[in-house]
Amino acid sequence: MVSSLKITLVTALLLLAACRSEPIQFHTLTPAQLSGTARANGGEILIEGLSVPPQVDRPQIVIRQGNAGLAILETEWWAASLVDELRSALVDQLANSNPQRKVSVRVEVQRFDSVPGQYALMDVKWRLRSPGESDTTLVSCRSTLQTPSGPSIDDLVIAQQNNVKRLAALISQAAASAQRGCPSAN
Repeated sequence: MVSSLKITLVTALLLLAACRSEPIQFHTLTPAQLSGTARANGGEILIEGLSVPPQVDRPQIVIRQGNAGLAILETEWWAASLVDELRSALVDQLANSNPQRKVSVRVEVQRFDSVPGQYALMDVKWRLRSPGESDTTLVSCRSTLQTPSGPSIDDLVIAQQNNVKRLAALISQAAASAQRGCPSAN
């Protein structure tokens, strides 16, 4: 009788331990501190539209596995859907820009790859135009931004934050320039 009670108790403890789930970690594309430059004139950059591939537009962080695989990380989440995180981070980064005039930007992310221990990559088509005017595109560009990453998810998020910062800098540079060429991604 005593041994069957012990077996039942041990089994129940093992089942409870097996049901325990890992806590969810939340991440953001908005860095803790922005470079605090003030806006000098009334120009601003509005985000007209933003899209990301549907495979990665979810609350969970998606990483690449090998050449053909993706993994959805069930315990590593964005603070919002990826498109909302990216929009929020770009708004924060572009608030520090100093365009010569009011412009809007449409951003289409073609690829958003995260490979632990290797790199974070954003391949983006973007277009600047004067808002309110019918199809007056100032510049239409494609930028591929890649940042090396360490093995952790935090490393990947920081690398993607860097990609967003670089994208915002390219958009700001094009908005501030009188020339109609695409800035170099370096």
